[in-house]
Amino acid sequence: MRAAIYDAFSGPVEVVDVGDLIAAPDEVIVQVKATGVCRSDWYGWLGKDRDLRDLPHVPGHEFSGVVHEVGSDVDGWRVGERVTVPFVAGCGQCSYCLAGDSQICPNQLQPGFNYWGSFAGLVRVHRPEHNLVSLPDDFGFTETAAVGCRFSTAYRAVVERGQVEPGEWVAVFGCGGVGISAIAVASALGANVVAVDTSEAALGFARQFGATGTVSAGPEAADQLKDMSDGGLDVGVDAIGHPDAIASSINALRPGGRHVQVGLLAGAAVPLSADLIMSKEIDIRGSHGESARSFPAIFDLVRANDIDLAAMVTQELSLAEGAKLLEGFEAKSDPGIAVINQF
Repeated sequence: MRAAIYDAFSGPVEVVDVGDLIAAPDEVIVQVKATGVCRSDWYGWLGKDRDLRDLPHVPGHEFSGVVHEVGSDVDGWRVGERVTVPFVAGCGQCSYCLAGDSQICPNQLQPGFNYWGSFAGLVRVHRPEHNLVSLPDDFGFTETAAVGCRFSTAYRAVVERGQVEPGEWVAVFGCGGVGISAIAVASALGANVVAVDTSEAALGFARQFGATGTVSAGPEAADQLKDMSDGGLDVGVDAIGHPDAIASSINALRPGGRHVQVGLLAGAAVPLSADLIMSKEIDIRGSHGESARSFPAIFDLVRANDIDLAAMVTQELSLAEGAKLLEGFEAKSDPGIAVINQF
């Protein structure tokens, strides 16, 4: 199979021929039809992910495809089935997995981080009975590539962690793939959604997916959000991972508000006012991916609200083009999600 691979952090990403994968008894091998190019892949390439230490490495963690090979101990899956997968593969045996919370499994594995990922013709799925998801026929491979990470991550952040209700005021900080998805989900729930970003292009893109207001990120953002929301936000979602976004979100919350942290900070220090958190009884909630159990509900939400996943994909790339994009991801300025779908 062909794969995009690097053998040094921040080094060149080259497309080369590598050996085909063979399924272990408890694995499924998936033929990749589409895979997203995500900021998390870029962090890994920089060497900032604590789980990624073995080189050479193949990135990629959000993908869709078809079952290529089924391990001898695996029941319930057949070659040729259309599938996707959450980027967190739980062990399926611990108390968290048994409770349906594989996204915080202490023994989790992540393609593209713990082991070779989906910037390749084939990728492994561990514990497929627990982690693999059947892809409905009315969802195409390209538009659902990012469901395994960005859209499902946004769903958990907004629905399950943020517990957003109709009529609440929600601000989403950062209008990349997770942010746009969070805006679409919160809008589908009937919230008043405000998008916050430094890019006018990104803010304009956010309006297409349900943002009813926009604010330019900066020192005045918290005050503007308070004014727009009649005294304060119910929920703030940091979808970019920046100390300023966290501070703006928390400062803009009304008493009893919820801040949901989704974006990766890559070790950046975050100054927080404990007095403010205490006096306003603010909740700070982490949110990490999503488990396979919620994917049917995600597909139902998309259908019921006509969320246009395909419109979120603004670049369709070859494997070589995706490799180059990963190297230059910091300079990526166009809104939307880039997907590799030519292998």
